[in-house]
Amino acid sequence: MIRFQVIDVMMPNLDFERVRAWIESVVTHEGYQTGEMYYYFCSDEALLDINQRRLGHDFYTDIVTFPLLEGNLISSEFCLSLDRIAENSLNFGRSFESELLRVIIHGVLHLVGYDDHSDAEQAEMRSKEEKCLEIYYNELNIN
Repeated sequence: MIRFQVIDVMMPNLDFERVRAWIESVVTHEGYQTGEMYYYFCSDEALLDINQRRLGHDFYTDIVTFPLLEGNLISSEFCLSLDRIAENSLNFGRSFESELLRVIIHGVLHLVGYDDHSDAEQAEMRSKEEKCLEIYYNELNIN
């Protein structure tokens, strides 16, 4: 089950049934099963607090992922800063929706084995994000 909740912001305007189907499609394509996935949308300040308390990191970020189970079943909590996503969408010249979807799938891609520490890994992650966005916008035309 994939759930979306807010902490201290308004719920973003997304077709959450479509987003769920998309996430499940990506997870299945990567050879995994979808378990319990919780997406928490929040502000920069709320995510900074989570980042400090739970990880000991003192910086702003767009997403923090907390895997709940390992193995073939993908389960996790994802905390996403809508403030950071909005700022990044402006900085990168993308729509808010596109950047939000990119961050949503970015967390999933980490859980299925993609990383972004080196330049080569970052390039591969960006390529996978783009392919996933193509799936969302092209192949999942739900009318």
